[in-house]
Amino acid sequence: MQRLLLSSLLVLALALPAVAEDKPARPAPPVVLADVTEQMVRHGRSFVGTVEPERRGHVDGQIAGYVEELLVEAGDRVKAEAVIARLRTTTLDIRITAAKAEQTLREKELLELKNGTRRQELAQAVARIREAEADVDTARWKLEATRKLRRDELISEEELREAQKALAAAEARSAARKAFVDLLEAGPRVERIAQAEAKVAIQAAVVARLEDEKARHVVVAPYAGFVVEKYTEVGTWLGEGDPVIDLVALENVDVVVPMLEDDLLHLRRGMGVAVHIDALAEKVVEGTIHRIVPAADARTRTAPVKIRLKNTIEGNRVRIKPGMFARVTLPVGEEKKALVVPKDAIVLGRGQPIVYVFDEEGASVRPVPVTLGVAIDDGVEATGDLKAGMKVVIRGNERLRPGMRVRPVATR
Repeated sequence: MQRLLLSSLLVLALALPAVAEDKPARPAPPVVLADVTEQMVRHGRSFVGTVEPERRGHVDGQIAGYVEELLVEAGDRVKAEAVIARLRTTTLDIRITAAKAEQTLREKELLELKNGTRRQELAQAVARIREAEADVDTARWKLEATRKLRRDELISEEELREAQKALAAAEARSAARKAFVDLLEAGPRVERIAQAEAKVAIQAAVVARLEDEKARHVVVAPYAGFVVEKYTEVGTWLGEGDPVIDLVALENVDVVVPMLEDDLLHLRRGMGVAVHIDALAEKVVEGTIHRIVPAADARTRTAPVKIRLKNTIEGNRVRIKPGMFARVTLPVGEEKKALVVPKDAIVLGRGQPIVYVFDEEGASVRPVPVTLGVAIDDGVEATGDLKAGMKVVIRGNERLRPGMRVRPVATR
């Protein structure tokens, strides 16, 4: 009976699943903390603005011609220097070929001058000198013979003069051939080489001008951006200066806010601004004042302030689009006391911004929703369940969860 009971217990033990060993707890992630402070800040007022692209403009044709290729459509994203369109260049290509051939001809003529006389040409010229000297000797012998005959009155005075002329002509030919050899040995004049070099330079400029004209038959994007409108098609005539496309640069965008002249006195370039865009899932985007345009509208007495935002582009999908409505809070009112948290403490996600407050007793964090106000240097006004002296996480807060235990490694 006892053996039967032990066997039953053994079978039951084998049938039960083994108890898993406790896994070691993950170490608490390190974080850096900072204080919530109370400071005097200017009262913020809310302004409305509109998102505009950083750059927008026509991409025009630089020269007239027929559109042979059009490589983009509205909505396409293009890189800087990307080819937008090509114009027909058949006649121009023929002119360039002829101009390059003329340049080659002039370069060869210059090379011939610089190379000077060939050895064979100089030898031929020297041989002609010897031939001329032989003619001089013959003419001199004939003149002596003619003089003897004239003394004996066997020939006329006219025949004597003819013999003298023949000697003079032979001597002249010999002198000319010697001078020609001297020229060959000296080489071409410096002035002739300079003239030939000038002709080569002139023709090279003609080729460069034609190639520049051909390059202007290619329309390229002056900057990276998106095509928002197309004004021509393949096969149509494009006049000089006619628009081909509209191009907008969206890597950065500006929220343009019209403001009264008196309010501009409290703003400075580079000041941080919290921008509320209802069309975005995260609602709040951090920006900076990029431009304060000093020229005011005479009718409204307002001047535009441009707040620069870094955009996010994935493929052809743009997060912040031109035309979106935006609200900003700017420090243009009277001074007041307000709670300020470091900008790095703000976690912008879906919905309202939050900060993670550190609980010293439990060494854990809890999220506190806040409403952002004006920016102050590296901090921002925050309204919520906060008190001065609270510790908030400014490093390591991207992956925190409510109630998570953390390990502070520094406090700023």
